[in-house]
Amino acid sequence: MFPVIEADAHGWVENPDGDRIYWETSGNPEGLPVLWLHGGPGSGLGSGSYRKRYDPEVFRLVGIDQRGCGRSTPLIVDDLDRLHANTTDGLIADIELVRQELGIERWLVTGGSWGSTLALAYALAQPQRVTGIVLGAVTTTGREEVDWISETVGRIFPEAWEALERASQRGPGERVVEAFARVLATGTPAERAAAADAWDAWEGTHVSLDPHYVPGPLHGDPVQRQVFATLVTHYWANDAFLPGDRAILSRVAELAHIPAVLIHGRHDVSGPVITPWLLHRAWPASRLIVVEGEGHGGPESSERMAEAISGFARGREWNA
Repeated sequence: MFPVIEADAHGWVENPDGDRIYWETSGNPEGLPVLWLHGGPGSGLGSGSYRKRYDPEVFRLVGIDQRGCGRSTPLIVDDLDRLHANTTDGLIADIELVRQELGIERWLVTGGSWGSTLALAYALAQPQRVTGIVLGAVTTTGREEVDWISETVGRIFPEAWEALERASQRGPGERVVEAFARVLATGTPAERAAAADAWDAWEGTHVSLDPHYVPGPLHGDPVQRQVFATLVTHYWANDAFLPGDRAILSRVAELAHIPAVLIHGRHDVSGPVITPWLLHRAWPASRLIVVEGEGHGGPESSERMAEAISGFARGREWNA
């Protein structure tokens, strides 16, 4: 991988809903444009360690804090009335605003976890803007994936899932994720804080079989914990706002002409390898790399992403 350099420029664009979307660039200003989409939803760009995957002499790297989180304003927990407009289509529109602001015609699109869902949704909406795709910890945030990570995987962690269900206080016929989304959107401050704590504990549980797992809270800062829980449950309860015939797996044939590399850990209990496998089977221009010793990301997965990204710069992946 590469040194984690500092951003050389940053700024904000304002969308029609009044959000100010933070962007930053690093690397070679004249290099090949590449976009990084962070996970979550709601994780933000963080410390900038995502830059280690990109050769700073080759790429002009763009990172975006998705609306409602990170350095974009307002944070979703500071203005919950904006939650209804925080949708996948809204995020795609924000990406386009940043692309236009920076004068980029086309770019390589990369992302991890939720960022892979957003990358795929963006490519489906704006295929003419995408030169290629590299994804790690691949998800599509379809109903089956959400039900797995919030319900079915509880068969592996029954004690933790029972605590999660109890904390959800769900009503009859209400899914656990829907109950959390409701409380985090409409509850009292105390109810929202308790729900965020319970959700964080669950997120820390289902990744615990990862060989690189480190015990402790997933988010130490209580505000970030609430931002993350609010946005994750909002998107998961709504199937990523990609219902029915808009679901990514049902439309992957539309990406047939775009070269892609999909990287996924064999031990990813949170998001089993079946998702990238199904994508790959329906996507002739894709290449699937299964990292045998890792779960939901990890150092080898990051290294393989860096290799794949550099491969696009050399033209290698165009014939994948």
